[in-house]
Amino acid sequence: MTERSDLAQRVADFAKARILCVGDVMLDRYIYGTVDRISPEAPIPILSVTREMAMLGGAGNVVRNLAALKASCCFVSLIGEDPAGREVTQLIAAEPSVEPNLLPEPDRVTTIKVRYVAGSQQLLRADRETVRPAKPTTESELVRRAGDDLKHCQSVVLSDYGKGVLSDDVIGRIIAAARAQGRPVVVDPRGNDPRRYAGATVITPNRRELGELAGRRIGTADQIREAAHEVMGQGAIEAVLVTLSQDGMALFTASGEEHHFRAEALEVYDVSGAGDTVVAVVACALASGLSLADAARLASVAAGIVVGKIGTAVVHPEELVFALRAEDLRFSEAKAATMEQALERVATWRRQGFRIGFTNGCFDLLHPGHVSLLGQARTRCDKLIVGLNSDASVARLKGPDRPVQSEAARAAVLGSLASVDLVVVFGEDTPLEIIRALKPDLLVKGADYTVDAVVGADVVQAYGGQVYLAELAEGHSTSNVIRRMAGKG
Repeated sequence: MTERSDLAQRVADFAKARILCVGDVMLDRYIYGTVDRISPEAPIPILSVTREMAMLGGAGNVVRNLAALKASCCFVSLIGEDPAGREVTQLIAAEPSVEPNLLPEPDRVTTIKVRYVAGSQQLLRADRETVRPAKPTTESELVRRAGDDLKHCQSVVLSDYGKGVLSDDVIGRIIAAARAQGRPVVVDPRGNDPRRYAGATVITPNRRELGELAGRRIGTADQIREAAHEVMGQGAIEAVLVTLSQDGMALFTASGEEHHFRAEALEVYDVSGAGDTVVAVVACALASGLSLADAARLASVAAGIVVGKIGTAVVHPEELVFALRAEDLRFSEAKAATMEQALERVATWRRQGFRIGFTNGCFDLLHPGHVSLLGQARTRCDKLIVGLNSDASVARLKGPDRPVQSEAARAAVLGSLASVDLVVVFGEDTPLEIIRALKPDLLVKGADYTVDAVVGADVVQAYGGQVYLAELAEGHSTSNVIRRMAGKG
C-alpha cells in the first residue's frame, strides 16, 4: 500500500472527481435543549428546546460528504411533494458542487428523522416516511437519469437505506451500465440478499449488516472472514470492506487479498453517518485512480475523524490530510499543526505574553547548519514556529529528485528538536501567506540573505516586528550531503 504521506498528497485529487450517487435521501432534524426535570405526567424528561437544525441524511449525507471532500456529484433520488421534500431540495441546492435529480412522487412521504438531544445525549428519535418501491414509471426515470449522469462520472455510489429508491431492478441496471463503462461501483448495502448487488466493486457493511447478508450472527475474526467470502461468492462481488467499530475495518477481496485497519478515533462521540463518510471517501479515492486497499485506508482514517464529532457529520480534505500526516508524526505529534491549529496556538501564546519567532525552509536531510540556525532563532524568541515546504513545493524549487525525505519525515525530525515549538507544512513556493496569517514578532533567515531579500520581511517590519539573520555554520548544506552520498563530492 501507498505510504500515508503520499496518500495525503492524493487527497487533493478528490476535487477533480465526479461521482454518481443514487439512493434514499432523508431529512435529519435535530432538536437540542436541556433537561432539568421529569414530567409530572409520565416518567420522561422534559426537554427545554434551545435550538433546531436540519441537514441531509441517508444518501443525502453521502452527498454532503462528497461535497465536503471537494468532489462534484450527480445525485438521483426520490422525494415526496411535502414540506420535508421541499426542505431537502433547498438543502441540496445549497451545495454548488451537486447536480440534483430529485424525482417527486405525490403520494410519497419524504423520510424525516427527528432527534431530540440533551447535551450530547439523544433522548428520542421520531421517524416519518414511506417505505415502498417507486412506481414503475418513476423507476424508469431514475435509471434513465442515472445513465445520463454516468457518462460524466468516474465512480458510482449506491446508498441503500431500504426506502424504495434502489429496487433489485434499479440496482441491477445501474451496476450493469457502470461496469460496461468501466466505472467502479461502491455500495452501502441493506437486507439479506447479496445477489442484489451482483457486479459491485465493493460493498461496505458493518458487522451486523454483514451478518444479515450472510444469514448468521458473526463475531470472531474467522467468522467475519468466512462471511465476507461467502457474500462475495453469492453476489459475484469483488470486495467487502466491513466496518467493525472499535476493531477498525477489514478489507477482503475475491482474489484473496486481506487488509486490516485499526480504529483511528481518539474519542467516539457519535457513530451516526460514519458509514456514509466511508462510501464517499472510497468512491472519491477510486475515482482518483487509487487502489481499493488505499481507498479503504483513507476511509478508515476518515471514519476515525467523523465519529469524533457530534451529529451526522462530514470530513474535510484538510482534516484527512492532517490525520494522515499525524500518524507519521507520532514522535512529534503535539508540535505538528494545521494552519487553523497554528493560529489557535499562536493566539494562546500571545495571551500568555510570549514572543513568537518564525523561520522556514525545506529542511531536507537535517544537518548541523540547520540545527545551528534553529538554535540561534530560539534564543531570540519564546516560541519558534517552523514553516516547512511540502513535498510538492520542494520538488518545484529543488527539482524532481527532491525531497529525499517526505514532508512527514522532515516534520518529525524538526519536531524532535527542543528549539522547535510548532511545525506547519505549507504548499506554496514561499512562506508569504503563512507569515501574513501568523504575524510573527521575529522572522529568521540565514546570513546568506540580506534583509530586503527575505520573503515577508517587509510585512513583518510594517507591523513592528523584527528580522534576524542567523550566522551560518560553514561547510554544511543538504546539496553537499546528497552529492557526497552519491559519490560526487
